Amino acid sequence: MDYLPIRRALLSVTDKSGLNEVCTALIQNQAKLVSTGGTMRHIQEAGFPVTAVSEVTGFPEILNGRVKTLHPRIHAGVLADKDNQEHRDTLRRMDILAFDLVCVNLYDFAQALKQKKQDRELVEEIDIGGPTLLRAGAKNYHSLTVLPTPQVYAEFLAQLDTHQGAVSLDFRKRMAARTFALTSSYDHMIAQALNAN
Repeated sequence: MDYLPIRRALLSVTDKSGLNEVCTALIQNQAKLVSTGGTMRHIQEAGFPVTAVSEVTGFPEILNGRVKTLHPRIHAGVLADKDNQEHRDTLRRMDILAFDLVCVNLYDFAQALKQKKQDRELVEEIDIGGPTLLRAGAKNYHSLTVLPTPQVYAEFLAQLDTHQGAVSLDFRKRMAARTFALTSSYDHMIAQALNAN
């Protein structure tokens, strides 16, 4: 589809800058917000209605937060091709709601390196769920918008304003390309750090 209305958003960010503006625009366009951990607390404290990921999955966050979004009820909602009738039928049969937006940024591994964290501490700064959600969202850019950094929020908000709460395919494709470049460089940085230790 050329213009994708944003009706349901998944938000999980390390860098909270610009998040309130994104949530304001989403709520003004009647989008439902789903979130995790610290991001959810931030959204709640800002006064926005938000649903916990654990409420969607029926499963609590476990292993000190290592497992939150790695669940079929989340990833099916991110990866479903909205142009594919079989995908739509599967979601309906399994009572899974699709997402239209994945707004995720990654744990700050570079900062952990600057702090000279070692081994066991350092691996806790390796994001798993974040890159997984970003890559899933980027793969499915025909059916979903992915926002990988706060630097793209202004253009996203302009899209919503220009297209009455929807986002263009061109923007979604550019965000997908940006996302894959980001996750690639993130993995490269981790590989270099582990090889250096």
